[in-house]
Amino acid sequence: MRSLADKDHRYIWHPFTQMKDRLAEEPVIIESAEGAVLRDTAGREYLDGNSSIWTNLHGHRHPKITQAIKDQLDRIAHSSFLGLSNAPAIELAEKLVTLAQSTLRAPRSALSRVFYSDDGSTAMEVAIKMALQYWQHRKQGKRTKFVAFADAYHGDTLGAVSVGGIELFHAAFKPLLFDVLRVGQLSELEKIMQQQHDRVAAVVIEPLVQGAAGMRLWPRGLLAELRRLCDQYNVLLIADEVLTGFGRTGTMFACEQEHVVPDLMALSKGLTGGYLPLAATLTTDESFNSFLGDYAEYKTFFHGHCYTGNQLGCAAALANLRVFEEERVLKNLESRIAYLKSGLDRLRTLPHVGDVRHIGMIGAVELFKDAVKKEPYPPADKMGIKVCTEMRKHGVLTRPIGNTIVLMPPYCVTDEQLKKMLDVLHNAINSATTR
Repeated sequence: MRSLADKDHRYIWHPFTQMKDRLAEEPVIIESAEGAVLRDTAGREYLDGNSSIWTNLHGHRHPKITQAIKDQLDRIAHSSFLGLSNAPAIELAEKLVTLAQSTLRAPRSALSRVFYSDDGSTAMEVAIKMALQYWQHRKQGKRTKFVAFADAYHGDTLGAVSVGGIELFHAAFKPLLFDVLRVGQLSELEKIMQQQHDRVAAVVIEPLVQGAAGMRLWPRGLLAELRRLCDQYNVLLIADEVLTGFGRTGTMFACEQEHVVPDLMALSKGLTGGYLPLAATLTTDESFNSFLGDYAEYKTFFHGHCYTGNQLGCAAALANLRVFEEERVLKNLESRIAYLKSGLDRLRTLPHVGDVRHIGMIGAVELFKDAVKKEPYPPADKMGIKVCTEMRKHGVLTRPIGNTIVLMPPYCVTDEQLKKMLDVLHNAINSATTR
């Protein structure tokens, strides 16, 4: 009888993975988890160093979220959301609107409508299509251009890839993509606004930090200035809070730190606490009202997914938000954020560490062949992979972005666990870079 490892090699194609390398190694097959600890089928335990790809917030098998899903499963798992509704989706929409408006100090007409989808990519697809069709309803159909930033990542569906800017991920799909106005800094954006604002539908940004670019931090004040420019030139602002939302930067939403209220906001990843796929795109009353009309006008937003508003996902999300309230998660994170920062700062002295970036519960350590000259390791060295492989040997799981090692633990991580993650990272960098 074939083992699970054999079957994995025979049947599975893993995402963002060079399968030639994968087929040559013994796979880690996760069987169970609790809190910040994952266990594989061989009984080995690992600390979840990247929150299961940036999704898990309060730890695995959190009793309140687990129970909420079980309770919902006893009622119904899923029914169509096309013209029908369900209680968890309604309650979650109210909660998300209230949360967004209160934390961002937004008026009642802002971020007041919720459109559900499945993941971060689809949440961004919704935002892009809404923005485009909104201007058509406003009789400004020539506003078809989107402004997006270099090194941006907004997902892997075609609209999201179009506004993305990571050449490694996106170059192969260029024949399928629409053109965007790409900028690297705010001065370039301002020039575009001055010259072409009447052609621009929206500006798209990952607020405060560009995730897949290696957790690169925006200069403080850039987001607020971007909001000002969008207001000045009457252009929509789309905030991709898929990574940053739900406390990851230290506040409930990243936009909160610069007192910015976007016109559209995409949410996913931590929305269900890392339990189930679910996404939401929040938009304004003005946008929503522009789609209202007689049936024969065809002003309907013709977009949707089979599992839109899924009851299990919405029940998990509601429980996730209750955990934030009942366990004072954001307040309790303050000491862990400080601990993570101090531990990361100690890595700056390592000879091949060229940069250390940190915000909230996000840490990134960028490695260079020559850290002083910022000379990168060649891709063939696979240095980021080597460091993460070394970490795995010592009980910490994470994945690199090129030669940047990301440390993004769940919020439930203890000081002892966080210390182990940082120590293992320190030792793995030393080991891999001195061979």
